[in-house]
Amino acid sequence: MLTATMPTAAAHPALRAPAAAPQRIADTLQGLQDHVEISRRILHAGDSLYRTGDNFGCLHVVHSGFFKTLNLAADGREQVVGLHFKGDWLGFDGIATGRYGCDAVALDTGEVWSVRYDALLAACARHAPLLGLLHAAMSREISRDRDSLLSLCTLSADARVADFLRYWAEAMAQCGLRNDQITLRMTRAEIGNYLGMTVETVSRALTKLARGQLIAFTERGRRDICIPDVSALAAYVQRSLAPSPVLQ
Repeated sequence: MLTATMPTAAAHPALRAPAAAPQRIADTLQGLQDHVEISRRILHAGDSLYRTGDNFGCLHVVHSGFFKTLNLAADGREQVVGLHFKGDWLGFDGIATGRYGCDAVALDTGEVWSVRYDALLAACARHAPLLGLLHAAMSREISRDRDSLLSLCTLSADARVADFLRYWAEAMAQCGLRNDQITLRMTRAEIGNYLGMTVETVSRALTKLARGQLIAFTERGRRDICIPDVSALAAYVQRSLAPSPVLQ
């Protein structure tokens, strides 16, 4: 007899309903602007916001642009460990030790708002809603790290790439930008590094998704990708989680 058990719909982060991110982002930026002194900084592709081992003093919020965080692997290679979009916070890893635990690097031209951590704590003591925003940001960071590990451990290579594209597209929508056509700010090598696969595997996965009409490449280049239906990518990820039928 063939038996198969389908996972529950809430089992994977790809299936979770997105939060009201545009309003959350607006509330965060406005709250900081109203209650704490902000230092604004423009960075260009390849610029470092901070590096591993730098003294911690500030937390940073992405106002525009895209950023990656990375660590050095044991063999000296750079390992991409996070992607960050508008409204995301950077620098939480420096609170415990007093030093930043990774590099934060711009993927394109963007603006970062920096606030001194001690000044932020003082502002939170005066204005409780700001403390709630800070705690919520920390919670999202923890959840994001857990979801990333879950994807790495449970998804096939093709599904990991599909989930990566879904995440990028949803982040664009949450920033108020179109997400039916996205421009990846990462090379195939960086994507593979982030997802734990080779460049060749990333390319094969993208080709397979294109053959399945889940994505399409534009005439401008292989970094410009059309996504006709983001929910179809999420459904593809869900199907990959279904266990193969077992013959009994």
